[in-house]
Amino acid sequence: MSEQAPQSPMTEVRTDGAPAPAWVFSQGVRKGPIVQVSGQGPQDPRTGAYLHPGDVRAQTRRTLENVRAIVEAAGATIDDVVMFRVYLTTRDDFAAMNEVYAAFIEEHIAPGGVKPCRTTVFVELPNEAMLVEIDAQAVVG
Repeated sequence: MSEQAPQSPMTEVRTDGAPAPAWVFSQGVRKGPIVQVSGQGPQDPRTGAYLHPGDVRAQTRRTLENVRAIVEAAGATIDDVVMFRVYLTTRDDFAAMNEVYAAFIEEHIAPGGVKPCRTTVFVELPNEAMLVEIDAQAVVG
């Protein structure tokens, strides 16, 4: 009979550096070294108000900063992110989002570091003001 290793407990990740989670989900969850960040939008972390109407560049930057706050609250960094998923409302915004995303990644990963994977999907989002939503998965250590 073999002994099973105990399972790592799942813990909620919360920070005031990102908008409070709505409805029935956490800002992020950590289980062992794995961190999953819920989809974030271009909201002010203090008020929850949607920012930068019609400006996908500014919305992308705010959204990435919200994701980063949760990643860091979990004890990780952008260097630990293995996957970003980006949801856009229109293909027309892809180039502008991609430019801001590339600059953000360049700022937050070590020189010569491995860039995270990414998927981009075109969808309708839960709030009409949102042009972009981004989630992430990181592995600490």
